[in-house]
Amino acid sequence: MTEAPEGDVDPRNRLNELTGREWVYALRSVISTAYPTSGPESYAHDLRRKHPSPKPPQLLAELVRFFTRRDGRVLDPFAGVGGTLLACSLEGRHAVGVDLEPQYGAIYQAVCERLGLAPQPYLIGDARHLTSIPEVQAKPFDLILTDPPYAAMQARAKTGERKKRGQGAATPFTHSPDDLGNLAYNDFLDALHAIVAEALTLLKPRGHLVLFTKDLQPTAEHHNMLHADIVARLRHLPALEYRGYRIWHDQSMNLYPFGYPFAFVANQQHQFILIFRYLPA
Repeated sequence: MTEAPEGDVDPRNRLNELTGREWVYALRSVISTAYPTSGPESYAHDLRRKHPSPKPPQLLAELVRFFTRRDGRVLDPFAGVGGTLLACSLEGRHAVGVDLEPQYGAIYQAVCERLGLAPQPYLIGDARHLTSIPEVQAKPFDLILTDPPYAAMQARAKTGERKKRGQGAATPFTHSPDDLGNLAYNDFLDALHAIVAEALTLLKPRGHLVLFTKDLQPTAEHHNMLHADIVARLRHLPALEYRGYRIWHDQSMNLYPFGYPFAFVANQQHQFILIFRYLPA
């Protein structure tokens, strides 16, 4: 069989509904965005920003389009204010979100009401116990797309320019001891490993896990390249194959003179989008 032209969907394509040209564009390693934070194109960012790290639905929609087909099923075990669920509504997919914090679920409901979207199932629960949630067990998922809290990053007091501006208070996702965002670095890795291991039992064979993460600033004790440590920890799970990463460059982030005028301290305007594939025997 010859390959389909770039403007057609290849009949052998069982992953998504992209044309050849769209597929190639989706393979770029860096996604650089400057999504609006006000007006109708912000998708109610003024509500969603009450979460410390809301992901733009437009960005998540791009991932949903590549890793699922229309009417596919997507699971987000750390749903936050529902960015993944919003993306699925925009792209004609079915989603289930799980999160510890009822306040974030209420914000998601308010966002749906403003945007005129029917809410997807949003369940208040612990990602450590996914398989005990009946709504999650109903049918296997094509994709797990999630942005877990990163190892006490938000729970730490801010330093540098933010502190100088009076914005030095910690902004934890929740105050729950069950929140991964309140765990120490290695405890976070252990908890994430266990959660992903359980979540894979809900994923279809050949389905994908797509996970956002951000590195911490290095210390004398450790490089703190969290994305590398996550890959090292998860790649040993049975049947989970690491496929690489994409970098999201968020142009909307402000630059601060960290370390000035004494030392180099990077402004981290990017996050890693880690991509795994589930290939059970």
